[in-house]
Amino acid sequence: MVRIVQETVPCECNLKDEADAGIRSAMAQIIDALTKPLSPEERAPKRKEKGTASRVAFKGQLEEFNRFFYKRGWGDGLPLLPPTEAAVREMLAGTDLPPDHVVGKVVPRQGKATVEKIAINAVMAGALPTHMPILIACTEALADPRAHLGAYGTSTGSWMPFWIVNGPVRNDALVNCSSGAMNPGNIANAAIGRTMGLIVKNIGGARKAIEDMGVYGNPGKYSCLAGENEEMSPWEPLHVEQGLAKEDSAVTLFFPNCYSQIWQYGSDDKGILNTLIYNLPPGRSGLTCLLMTPTQAKTLSQKGWTKPMVRKYVYEYGRVPAYRHPVFHDGGGWTGRSPETVSPGAMDAVAIVPSTEHIRVLVLGGPGAFMGLACGGGLPGGAFVTKKISLPSGWGKLVAKYKNLVPTYERY
Repeated sequence: MVRIVQETVPCECNLKDEADAGIRSAMAQIIDALTKPLSPEERAPKRKEKGTASRVAFKGQLEEFNRFFYKRGWGDGLPLLPPTEAAVREMLAGTDLPPDHVVGKVVPRQGKATVEKIAINAVMAGALPTHMPILIACTEALADPRAHLGAYGTSTGSWMPFWIVNGPVRNDALVNCSSGAMNPGNIANAAIGRTMGLIVKNIGGARKAIEDMGVYGNPGKYSCLAGENEEMSPWEPLHVEQGLAKEDSAVTLFFPNCYSQIWQYGSDDKGILNTLIYNLPPGRSGLTCLLMTPTQAKTLSQKGWTKPMVRKYVYEYGRVPAYRHPVFHDGGGWTGRSPETVSPGAMDAVAIVPSTEHIRVLVLGGPGAFMGLACGGGLPGGAFVTKKISLPSGWGKLVAKYKNLVPTYERY
């Protein structure tokens, strides 16, 4: 039995008087909770009996279905599609795994992500059966301790999962890697990310203002998924950097909470690199993804730059004077020095990103002069988590069934 005492100190407060006052007001309750004898109810708490759940949660019209699911907290604020038995069965055609196979446990409430539950959330989000292999790998990434979902999914920091798809599955599942790759407009980019948001909520149990304590929220939680534009890139793709073979398909996950688009300072290699180092936000210090177009990547490559060289350059030259760095911490965890320990005139340079391993380069998008940064403070031991995607038997037939489901726009 756990007794809970509410306190009034604001989150992450560093005002001593305010913190002391809140501690003093709570101490009497804390002492009472620790020393007061247990009541009969506390000595022998009764387990809440669970009834047998029906496989059919609702019958009715589409509008009624959406209101029913929304009022029970099963949605994300946008309309859902009903996960009927037939629709879920069709979604399961995207995997050879049995419906009751547990892909992983999703924090914070350790929900068992079975294949069928993944399929149910996929139907609700509007995903296609060709997205199931990607969704299963995404769930494996969420369950990996290195992803730190337990912190990012419940933090006040409003982190968003950034999903990066590599390999042949990008084209099979119609993942957009070119113009507008960061959404909206493509089912795969929108629905895969949205499905994972529902999985975090419905299976993992990260509910807004209960477990998920994001102060502002983040629009990227609806969906932030893109494929690397491998065909137009001069470099090896991300999944190869992460240790897989080029012919493999994979998904990579990390959690930024900031995404910026920046106009390039110049179209030569110097202008491109300066755009990156001068736009790193001081004090973020976490996993950082540098987004550049195929044109920018080719310009760098022609001048002899490789992905590792770009990462090293950004780490070494992406620095600020110590007095401008609000807190110096190694990828999260408040370590090192605080503003009070740095003199206002100190000019010793502080690296914004802790190491080259905190940086990845992603080539995506279409024609244009913009670059991108996806970054945010991180946790010690955090990593870009990559999972290989396994395709089911009969994959070719499934791809052929959905290959023509693409938007056709009226041409001028």
